[in-house]
Amino acid sequence: MQTARIEEVIGEFVQLKRAGSNLKCLSPFTDERTPSFVVSPAKQIFKCFSTGKGGTVVTFLMEKEHFSYPEALRWLAAKYSIEIPELSEPSAEDLAQKNERDSLFIINEFAKNYFADNLLKNEEGIAVGLSYFEERGFRRDIIERFQLGYCLNSGDDFTKAAASKGYNINYLEQVGLVKQKDERHFDFFRGRVMFPIHSITGRVLGFGGRTLITDKKIAKYFNSPESIVYNKSEILYGLYFAKGDIVKYDECLLCEGYTDVISMHQAGIQHAVSSSGTSLTKEQVKLVKRYTQNLTILYDGDTAGIKASFRGIDLILEEGMNVKVVLFPDGEDPDSFSKKVGTTELQTYIKEHKQDFISFKSGILLEEGNNDPIKLAELIKEIIHSVSLIPDQITRSVYVQSIASQFNMSESLISAELIKLKRNQVSRDFSEPKIKEVEVIPQEIVSTAELKTKDSFIHEYELIRLLIKFGTHEVQIPSSEKESHSMTVLELILLELSYDDLLFKNELYKKIIAIFEEGLKENLLYSANYLKRLEDQDVVRLVSEIEANDDELSHNWVLKFSIYTKSEEDNLYQTVMNSIYFFKFKKVEEKLNEISDLLKNNELPDQDVLLLLSEQMAYEKIKKLLSDKLGRTILK
Repeated sequence: MQTARIEEVIGEFVQLKRAGSNLKCLSPFTDERTPSFVVSPAKQIFKCFSTGKGGTVVTFLMEKEHFSYPEALRWLAAKYSIEIPELSEPSAEDLAQKNERDSLFIINEFAKNYFADNLLKNEEGIAVGLSYFEERGFRRDIIERFQLGYCLNSGDDFTKAAASKGYNINYLEQVGLVKQKDERHFDFFRGRVMFPIHSITGRVLGFGGRTLITDKKIAKYFNSPESIVYNKSEILYGLYFAKGDIVKYDECLLCEGYTDVISMHQAGIQHAVSSSGTSLTKEQVKLVKRYTQNLTILYDGDTAGIKASFRGIDLILEEGMNVKVVLFPDGEDPDSFSKKVGTTELQTYIKEHKQDFISFKSGILLEEGNNDPIKLAELIKEIIHSVSLIPDQITRSVYVQSIASQFNMSESLISAELIKLKRNQVSRDFSEPKIKEVEVIPQEIVSTAELKTKDSFIHEYELIRLLIKFGTHEVQIPSSEKESHSMTVLELILLELSYDDLLFKNELYKKIIAIFEEGLKENLLYSANYLKRLEDQDVVRLVSEIEANDDELSHNWVLKFSIYTKSEEDNLYQTVMNSIYFFKFKKVEEKLNEISDLLKNNELPDQDVLLLLSEQMAYEKIKKLLSDKLGRTILK
């Protein structure tokens, strides 16, 4: 955290421009025309005023790349060549496995570069591989961006090259780049154009290879075999290049093949990924869910292929995601259609032809019904089954209404079928989760949830703000006219709160107070910089927001106009005490409101009423004292 420079890291993702002492750019989290994303090199924080996101360099990586906290730290460590020590000595088995994984990654990286050089610099690669990609309409910058390549058709060209570099033949076989037959090793992907498959951090996990020979006996595509670095069910092709735009547009477009993704990106639609021709898996759906709740599937006109993908739609629904479907014209797929039309027309087509999955699935299945009542009933049941997978009951209810309307059936009948699926455990055959009942939320919980905003807890927020901004600063506490003693702002606030045993209600503020209290027990005064290094990103965001909103008086006011304005630090003790008085004043008001509500109960015994009235008078006196200290004009 001390070594990493936020402007350097964020500068790798966006183009920052100087704006006074800060840097600005268009937000990487949303589509905007006016720059609202600010980076402060001095404070090492960022603030996106379009989305409200903010924090440190680690926060940015977690928001932009959807890294976990450890992943973000490891990314920074790798960038700045910092070795992260392990907490314990790894076992010999762990070291062997790590060395093996590292070796496989190194080999894949070598292969990627070797195939790319073949494509762009070798005569055969240029004549066969590059000409194929150019005939498909791919620009050179797109070819280089996706690191496309070509494996020569000589039989063992890559094998010899890898051996000359000293790479272990067993590892080469393990990642599927080299095969053995009759004591002879040969290139598995010989004569194929190559598509490197990347992890979300950009490491090459494996390859897809397409043959250029039109022979039905030869498989069109070969993929790398499963290995300790490559599990095809957990990978989406193109996600490494698409994740930024998926977050930005809050939507992921799912295609079928490699070229579909590349063509979409070339057309300027860069939030497209592919399952690489395999059936969609639960792991892949969860991978998309890390970036967005909205998944749109792009289909060509192949009805058989569409029906085979219905299981994938069910997996998406089961994860609680929103799924839409776009069907391209007959004979077209995302690759071919994107080449026939311009970017604007392609975007318009996708936008205008998005269908709800119920309408889409109904249309496809009803083509088979052919007015056969028995078959139609089975098809309706299949659609209802898909709806039953949706975890959110309100969403299910909306779809029940849609199905009832589309098939001219009563909603109660559709709902009964949903219940029947559950009771008869038909859903078990489809690995369906339990359908949750509607939760009745007590009114007091609703009220608390609605209150959890900065405005509702402004009295708590002000104390937290002062703790973060001035917690380690010392203030002079007047004890008499001639004497005073010093104390930190942190100690003063916590001491004042403990006098009256006052607690915070906002969960985030309670968490921060607890951190400060734990520090004091160890005689440690935690600063804002300490809080910004915590794993809890809610704390980091709040600290960064407070620092970002800490508008300093421009020196021009003094230099040009000789205008001097007092700051909070000019009389820090009084600033802190005013916030403490305000906090206590709000607590007294809360107590008086509670008493007032209790007094409305006409069935209370007289003795209880008298006790409440006595308590009310005592709190009114305290409120008056606090009111005098604060000044009445700011109380209402």
